[in-house]
Amino acid sequence: MGLSGHCLCGAVKYTVDSEPFVVGYDHCDDCQRQTGSTYSLVVVVPKDKLTITGTTKSYAKAGSSGKPVHRIFCPECGSPIAHDPEAAPPIIALKGGTLSEADRKALKPDTEIWTVGKLPFCQEHLEKAFEHMPQ
Repeated sequence: MGLSGHCLCGAVKYTVDSEPFVVGYDHCDDCQRQTGSTYSLVVVVPKDKLTITGTTKSYAKAGSSGKPVHRIFCPECGSPIAHDPEAAPPIIALKGGTLSEADRKALKPDTEIWTVGKLPFCQEHLEKAFEHMPQ
């Protein structure tokens, strides 16, 4: 059980000794900008079960709570690895595209957040949708 993944160049690797709490799409503006895509596929896991090896960098910006969200990435290839919201200390959201191929194929997204920022051409609708960040 658990998950594993790495950045594009392989300099940053991680393992998670847990199954995800949530798998879904984050449509917020910051995730769109960080991924360069229409949304971020996020895999929310307990932070204390995540082990990252390799050097990372982070960029912090205030989230909707007013508290910083730390966006963790590989300084070599630039791959986003996770975002770590100070407003929710027990969790961290891994970027789903960085998971191993087997783990990516097993994902079952059922939640989408920040649908208020969902781009109009995104036609998929997941089971649990929230206009903003759920409480």
